[in-house]
Amino acid sequence: MTMADLPIIIPDVHFDEVESDLRTVFASGQLTSGPFGTEFERAVAEFVGVGEAVATTSATTALHLALAALDVGSGDEVLLSDFTFPATANVVVQTGATPVFVDSSPNDFSMDPECLRSLVSGRTRVVMPVDPFGQPADHAAIGAIAAEAGASVIVDAACSLGGERDAIRCGAHGLMGCFSFHPRKVVTCGEGGMVMTADPDLAGRLRTLRNHGSVRAGGPGLSFVEPGFNYRLGEVPAVMALSQVRRLDEILTDRRRTASLYDERLTGTEGLTVPRPPDRTEWSYQSYVVVLDDYLDRDRVIRDMAEERIGTTIGTYACHQHPAYSRWGYVDGDLPNSARFAGQALTLPLVPGMTLEQVERVVETLRRVLRTG
Repeated sequence: MTMADLPIIIPDVHFDEVESDLRTVFASGQLTSGPFGTEFERAVAEFVGVGEAVATTSATTALHLALAALDVGSGDEVLLSDFTFPATANVVVQTGATPVFVDSSPNDFSMDPECLRSLVSGRTRVVMPVDPFGQPADHAAIGAIAAEAGASVIVDAACSLGGERDAIRCGAHGLMGCFSFHPRKVVTCGEGGMVMTADPDLAGRLRTLRNHGSVRAGGPGLSFVEPGFNYRLGEVPAVMALSQVRRLDEILTDRRRTASLYDERLTGTEGLTVPRPPDRTEWSYQSYVVVLDDYLDRDRVIRDMAEERIGTTIGTYACHQHPAYSRWGYVDGDLPNSARFAGQALTLPLVPGMTLEQVERVVETLRRVLRTG
């Protein structure tokens, strides 16, 4: 496969924006649990509109920390989106709980509320919807079903910083929302995550568990009050991410501008569907994803686009199709909507400052590839 000269994403990080703060960190000698991590948490909490933010080493550890803070474990069921990167499911398994996969809606990548309702049981402790590609799930419907079941909602908002649904910004839905700052996310620090919550007591337990289960004991040392984890984010990645949060509105405007150019030029293209936001919803466009018709070989399209030096890739995975989860009795095809999306979703390049010429190159090349069948 040839190297793409138009990749799927280029991280929107500028050295001149971080140089001074990095020098401050290196001069201080404090490389973790320092002021930049605290400022990063405050800035994201202020943007999202919640009171508490707890930075972690990844969205995976953020999700695991959120489950641990609720003491989810053996005998519990966690109902989660099937169409997601498997980290969402893996953290459930790591707690000892049972993952119960929920299909996508027929025309929506996110969790189908009616499928969710049909799977609720007396063992349901947590509902964990995903905001795929920065597209907020139907959190009002999902939250109502979870409330009826007496279950907590933890949102895998890994991709959706900057998104909004029903006048609530992503990260503020549910009891907790968990962000990712992986290189393909709207804001990146290489690897990083964050748990958002409006509950200060819950945030206190999250912070305790994040730092080995420790609290200040009043003297020079710590008191270890329960077994915990080392999920603390360092100061260097905090500096990187903070530099982007400071101009997050600008970043989101740029991504939405590019998405609009794609929408205008791809709508009506034979062989694909362009998903659109529902009413009262804004997408963050972590990725720009279309769905190819069933007669097309998505993987061949990816290879053909690569030959034209344009990076494309899959959307994400239908977890129930993978051997890691077969012990719970899943077989390929159990969840047909997520299975279809896993096979037919195609991610197109969305890079900072993408030009009209670049968008048109992607669109025209994709149309030509689709015509070859």
